[in-house]
Amino acid sequence: MSGAALLHVRDVHVQLGGSHILQGVDFDVPVLGVTALLGRNGAGKTTTLRASLGIVPRTGSVSFDGTPLNGLPTFRIILHGIGYVPEDRDVFAGLTVAENLRLAERHAVPPRYDFVFDLFPDLKSRRRQLAGTLSGGQQQMLSIARALLNPARLLLVDEPTKGLSPRLVTETVAALARIAEDVPVLLVEQNLGAVRRLANHAVVMAEGRVVHAGPAGDLLADTDLTRRLLGVSCSHGVPA
Repeated sequence: MSGAALLHVRDVHVQLGGSHILQGVDFDVPVLGVTALLGRNGAGKTTTLRASLGIVPRTGSVSFDGTPLNGLPTFRIILHGIGYVPEDRDVFAGLTVAENLRLAERHAVPPRYDFVFDLFPDLKSRRRQLAGTLSGGQQQMLSIARALLNPARLLLVDEPTKGLSPRLVTETVAALARIAEDVPVLLVEQNLGAVRRLANHAVVMAEGRVVHAGPAGDLLADTDLTRRLLGVSCSHGVPA
């Protein structure tokens, strides 16, 4: 990948429940744009995000803007300015939208409500609504807004279009495109139409290892390579 790197992942291994999930993962996330972390189901993409954040035990090294993250608990890694949007959104269903966002506030850090409500105006009108009664797309908006309520220097987003209707896929991709103008994004995504719209760089994983890294456009333009690495055509799932 060209350009300076913000996140460095080197020789990362993760073993869970007797399974060797990650087997020496190496890649960089540049300081600009969207890096798509791709691969078939079970390749280790989500585990890579979780390992980078210290959510699962790992060996190897992860550094952020030159600062080693090894040995730091997850909350201290997050305080370096890394936002995380998990695969299943993980909103608090029994709390309102406003209460979910309030839980993300940090002491002595002004929350960016104007920013997140400008990005997702639907959340402002629904701030008194229980999060569990929101649609899947609205819950995804809430999860992203929660990660961006505090200033972020990198956003890790796991499967943001999963289970959404085509219209909501398009809205979510448009929101991520706006976010990426200011904040670099490491994106796990199966929808190659969304990847085509968003990604500058691509890292492909298979069986817990990185098997390809380079410009996303080059990967998606090579139908044979895309099919061999991902098992799908690059024309699938293009947002309207």
